[in-house]
Amino acid sequence: MARMRDPRIKKCRRLGLNVIGLPKAMKRADNGQARNNRKLSTYGIHLLEKQRLRAYYEVMEKQFRIYVKAAMKDAGTTGDSLIKRLECRLDNLVYRIGFGSSIRQARQMVVHGHILVNGEKVDRPSFAVSIGDVISLKEKSRKNEMFKENFLRNPVSAYPYLIKDEAGYSGELTRLPERHEVPIEINDQLVVEFYSKIM
Repeated sequence: MARMRDPRIKKCRRLGLNVIGLPKAMKRADNGQARNNRKLSTYGIHLLEKQRLRAYYEVMEKQFRIYVKAAMKDAGTTGDSLIKRLECRLDNLVYRIGFGSSIRQARQMVVHGHILVNGEKVDRPSFAVSIGDVISLKEKSRKNEMFKENFLRNPVSAYPYLIKDEAGYSGELTRLPERHEVPIEINDQLVVEFYSKIM
């Protein structure tokens, strides 16, 4: 499985945006290395925004294009549809619910078989979670102190489209997220414009 392996903090500084949520990620961000500190062409601005969105969800370019193509066929705004599709990936929701402290850790948990969807093991990080699906931690994995601490420490009150059951070590997607509820600083219209020119 292809995945992003580059240093996360260095990537944040290069993109000029904290895409991993770590407070220290932007500590030395004003050293002139960020792309947005330079004068960019229109193409460069669109490209930077696309790279930022990919970095938020840690999706490779080939797979990201598949999401964009699918979003373009959906009814409604393409940018909103793209964000909803990315937000409903299993690895992302495992992170949002609080099982993993980062999206990379959440993805590893999925791949290693620690996560169940409606009681069945799913080991594909890109699995599209549907409304009403219950994501839970495997019974044996609940003994892992790191997973337990992550889950009990992280509230999901910031995500109104999710409910969390601490007793059952699970979370449920109750509805599709609205664009303003997704905590990412992205101008998705620029991403759509970027792909509309090259696809």
